[in-house]
Amino acid sequence: MTVLAYEIMTPSIKAVPQSWTMDRLARFLTDNEITGSPVTDDSGEIVGIATLKDITEFRWNASRQDTEQGSEPRLTADEQQEARRLRMAIFEEMGKVPVEVRDIMTPSVLSVDEQTPVREIADIMMREHLHRIFVTKDDKITGIITTYDMLKLISDKEFTSRCA
Repeated sequence: MTVLAYEIMTPSIKAVPQSWTMDRLARFLTDNEITGSPVTDDSGEIVGIATLKDITEFRWNASRQDTEQGSEPRLTADEQQEARRLRMAIFEEMGKVPVEVRDIMTPSVLSVDEQTPVREIADIMMREHLHRIFVTKDDKITGIITTYDMLKLISDKEFTSRCA
């Protein structure tokens, strides 16, 4: 008998509003010991997902040096120094305006039906490089499956035998 999404999903979803600041999101994720959360709009509909990776990438991109050499013309040392000074001034000013979750979230929401076999879910998660996927019933989100939930399949002998 195949294991289905609803059997391994986590039914309680901790969603955050898109208007929260990035710092508030980081505290929320840390306090709840999770690495990502669905993002909701003003009407409570899920519009995306925000993760620790999104926060890290935003901060890294805001502070990194321009070391990539591509099709852009090479700058002189003075031009590079001036570009760095301007970039730092821009990011310093941006730092005064709180970055909201809507600014860093991934807006696409992938989901599977509650009756989807876990093998199919694993294929989707691997193909799309996902650590979490929403579970739906009648187009309403009823849960979430994370990589941790998938690992539980291996540690639970009954689930393991049903997946084989």
